[in-house]
Amino acid sequence: MAATTKKRNKWDRNDLPKGAEKVEAVREMFDAIAPRYDFVNRLMTFRLDTRWRKKTVLALKLPQGSRILDLASGTGDLCIELERHGYRAISMDLSFGMLSADRSGSPRTQVDILKLPIPNSCVDGITCGFALRNLENLQTFFYELARVTRQGGRIALLDVSVPTNRLVRFGNKIYFGRIVPIIGGLLSDRAAYKYLPRSVAYLPSPEKLLAMLHECGFADARHMQLSGGLTQLIVATRN
Repeated sequence: MAATTKKRNKWDRNDLPKGAEKVEAVREMFDAIAPRYDFVNRLMTFRLDTRWRKKTVLALKLPQGSRILDLASGTGDLCIELERHGYRAISMDLSFGMLSADRSGSPRTQVDILKLPIPNSCVDGITCGFALRNLENLQTFFYELARVTRQGGRIALLDVSVPTNRLVRFGNKIYFGRIVPIIGGLLSDRAAYKYLPRSVAYLPSPEKLLAMLHECGFADARHMQLSGGLTQLIVATRN
C-alpha cells in the first residue's frame, strides 16, 4: 500500500518527476496498468490507436523481412502490426509487467531503451509508440536510435500531441484532462491516466524534435499530425 501511495503522489503533485525518479515512476506505473492496458486504450481512443499504429508501420517503407526493433513495446501491438506487414519484430520495454502481457510472440527483453544492449548498425528500422514523453532523456534516446540503425534504415516514432486546431484542442483538453482519468480510475489506475494529459508537457515542440533528430544523423526527419493533431508521427531515414 505504501509503495502504491508513493507512486500516486509522484503523478498527483503539480511538478512532474524528472531524472531517475521519473524512470522509476514510469516503470512502476506501466507494471500496474499492464493487465488492462489494451482494453482501456481501445475504449478511451475509440480504437483509433489501432489506426495510428498501422500508419506508423506503413511509414517505415522498408522491404519485407527487415529486422525492426520496437522500443517501449508494451503489450506488443506494434510488433503484431509489424509482423502482419512482413517484418521481423523484436520487442524491448522497461516494464516487466508490460512484457509479461505481450501478445505478439516476438522475441522480447526487458531493458532501459536509452542503453540498448545491441551492436551498432544492426537493425533495419525502429518503431516506438507513445513513449517519447516517458523517457528521461530524449537526446540520448535519439543518439541510441542512430547508433543501432543501419545506414538507410528508417525510424517511425508515434506519440500524443497538442492539436493545432483550436476547436479540436479544446475538445481534446476536456476529454483527456477530465474524462480519461475517470475512465482510467474506474477500469485501471486513476493516477496513471491522470498522468496522460499532463505528460505532454515533457515533449519538446515538433521543430525541436526534428532538430534533435537532424543532429543525431536523421537528415530527412519529418513530422505529421494524425487525427487532427491528437497524435503525432515522426519518420526519418538514417544517413
